[in-house]
Amino acid sequence: MTTVQGARARARIEITAAIKGEARTQLAAEGAAKLSLRAVARELDMVSSALYRYFPSRDDLLTALIVDAYDALGAAAEQAASATAGQRPLDRWTAVCRAVRAWAVAHPHEYALIYGSPVPGYTAPQDTIGPAARVGLVLIEITRGAHHGEGVALAPLPEALAPEAARLAADVAPDLPPALAVTLVAAWSQLFGLVSFEVFGHFQNIVEDRDTFFATAARRLGQDVGLLPRG
Repeated sequence: MTTVQGARARARIEITAAIKGEARTQLAAEGAAKLSLRAVARELDMVSSALYRYFPSRDDLLTALIVDAYDALGAAAEQAASATAGQRPLDRWTAVCRAVRAWAVAHPHEYALIYGSPVPGYTAPQDTIGPAARVGLVLIEITRGAHHGEGVALAPLPEALAPEAARLAADVAPDLPPALAVTLVAAWSQLFGLVSFEVFGHFQNIVEDRDTFFATAARRLGQDVGLLPRG
């Protein structure tokens, strides 16, 4: 790469970051539904046609912000899993859940973008699927390690749920028992229910010691999956 090409590449990275930064400011002030490329361009003292060279449409910018948010959340979960390597699976599960909560509480507007109300007129493209799966994959990997290691306490699977359980297992974790896939998906959805209740204010005047409440609830989710407590 020539010096000129390198300078152009750096400039593009810097301008892209500035556009995203201003867009996040708008998200915090107005919400995703009111995100406007023209308003972003105006705040950055750019003409709209120049901004369109970086993001051809509002949806392209939204997608970039969504992918960034999922990636940041996934990285927080992965870092927690890495930091607890070698510990008991239930302790690692709880640490990952707490990392998810910590990121969401610290970044409420970005969390709302990915787990809040759908943005009218926006349909997430395939590009978002991989980043969105990162937290779930971390939890699956912890559970997989427990299943192949010390074992898990599997709950009986209702016969009526067997076909759906088999489909879920084939989709999310083919090497794990269908009953385990069901409990994993249930725990994953309940984790984000807990986080969303806190981020969106539904625990106001109800739960006061939210750190202890969440840690206890997250640990119970891990036990529901079948992760064994310390003996």
